[in-house]
Amino acid sequence: MRTTTVDLAADTRAGAAGRRTMAWTAGGLTGAAALAGGLLAPADAAQGPAQRIMYVHVPAAWVAYLAFAVVLAASVAYLVGGDLRWDRFARAGAEVGVTLTTVAIATGAYWGHLVWGTWWAWDPRLVGTVLLLLTYTGYLALRRAVAERSGARDGADRAVARPAAVVGVAGFLLVPVVHFSVVWWRSLHQQATMLAPERPPIDPRMGLALLLATAAVSVAALCVLLHRVVRLERRHATAAPEERARRTAAGIG
Repeated sequence: MRTTTVDLAADTRAGAAGRRTMAWTAGGLTGAAALAGGLLAPADAAQGPAQRIMYVHVPAAWVAYLAFAVVLAASVAYLVGGDLRWDRFARAGAEVGVTLTTVAIATGAYWGHLVWGTWWAWDPRLVGTVLLLLTYTGYLALRRAVAERSGARDGADRAVARPAAVVGVAGFLLVPVVHFSVVWWRSLHQQATMLAPERPPIDPRMGLALLLATAAVSVAALCVLLHRVVRLERRHATAAPEERARRTAAGIG
């Protein structure tokens, strides 16, 4: 029987077993990526050892895009079907995406310091990535603010889900702008290597290390997202009876 992502997010014994398997897989891929990036792949001829930051920076950025795509898809699914479970997927995706974007900016700043001699440059992709981080940080702040105003425990309420879903859909418009900024404007960042139309101008050993690192971050991020969804489901299950009792008491009063 085929297992879906929704099945893996279920608070069941089978779902927990699937998430444990994913965690072990992520650990194995991380070890393989560390060996490939640290020992197998050569240092860059121009940048030297500083280039190895790529094996953290690039996967973090790519998988952050995927996390924000989860926010987009889950937000659309909520707006169409009204199932609050999709809202919890959107919230978890935003949290994972914000974390990975922060990692991408931090590692990119350090990489830039080593290679460009500066921690910050008014580069289109760098500025766009910071705006992306601020957008989804604002998304999470909006959820908290609306939850506090509506009295919804842990944001488990339709009053929170609908405006958050609208922002989640609109915020994704920044993702293609950030990604294609190196093509549309003059940028310090290089253009696509792995996805270039011609033969990728990268050493195959570097390419292997980058693919392993991306796979490791992808599986780890999915594992964290699923665990977060399960925790939110548990909080919602606990909060729902209390919320109904509170509203009933308010109605009687």
